Amino acid sequence: MERGQMSQDVQAEAGSSAPARQRTVAITRAPDDAAEFLEMARGRGIRAHALPTIQLVSRGDKIVNEFLDAARAESPDYAVFMSSKAVRLLFDTARKLDKGGGPQTGEAEAADGGSAAQPGSTYERLRLAVANMTVVAVGPKTRSALESEGVRVNEMPPKTYSSVGVGELFTGLNAVGRKAIIPRSGASTPFLRELLEKIGLDVVELHLYDVCAFSDTAAWNGFRAEFAGGRVDGIVFTSASSVRGFVEIMSKDFGADALTERLSRTAVVAIGPFTADELKKKGVTHNVISEVHTVRGAFETMAREIGA
Repeated sequence: MERGQMSQDVQAEAGSSAPARQRTVAITRAPDDAAEFLEMARGRGIRAHALPTIQLVSRGDKIVNEFLDAARAESPDYAVFMSSKAVRLLFDTARKLDKGGGPQTGEAEAADGGSAAQPGSTYERLRLAVANMTVVAVGPKTRSALESEGVRVNEMPPKTYSSVGVGELFTGLNAVGRKAIIPRSGASTPFLRELLEKIGLDVVELHLYDVCAFSDTAAWNGFRAEFAGGRVDGIVFTSASSVRGFVEIMSKDFGADALTERLSRTAVVAIGPFTADELKKKGVTHNVISEVHTVRGAFETMAREIGA
């Protein structure tokens, strides 16, 4: 019997006069990044917690020069962006260098939009370096981040917004013998690099940042109380890193076995297969993978799981 149906049956046995308890779910994203999820939840009458599970630790101002040096030395045919975070961090760091009179230029600060950047500024050189390649975005959010910097996105997977989708995309691009540069997290798995190399590409990975558990967990207090009381119906996990961050944060309240047991009584949705694999490593084997690897797709999967 499905969780949603079980919940409905219990309500029926309690009598028609008993008010139905409002469903409560959570997503492992900060409120700003979870706006779409929170809006959809409100539209269905579902209470939702946005849980910031991870924070990015930049590898410093050097990441821009490393990208520019690699672009010049390797002459990549493709620039592959796997997250909007990588886009923002790379371009924001270039803006910071210009504002502070970075090591290579003393040009005026670039404006928020790429089109207003000063010719010869670090920001503009970065934008042109990216734009001179065939630009691949993993999904719509990453595409929007690139377009906001004045970079045209040439390719994006039609449906599967993940490493698998990027691999499928390159399979159809006749890219054998070409070179791709991928600026991304230091916590990334080698799956995409190995996949593209099997297809026949030469891959250059640049690690822009590392990932650690979110340090200020005051926003978790309400969730903690409801989760401990068994009043959280479902949790959407949005990355392997968010799984690790969630477990580290919640380990302050639960032992490993107690946390796994509590999660076994909660609907768990993974946004994609790598997230599901990480959940299984943590003992959460009953997770359901969203058919569409987006926040919207994960929400719809969760809604079905809890019968909302």
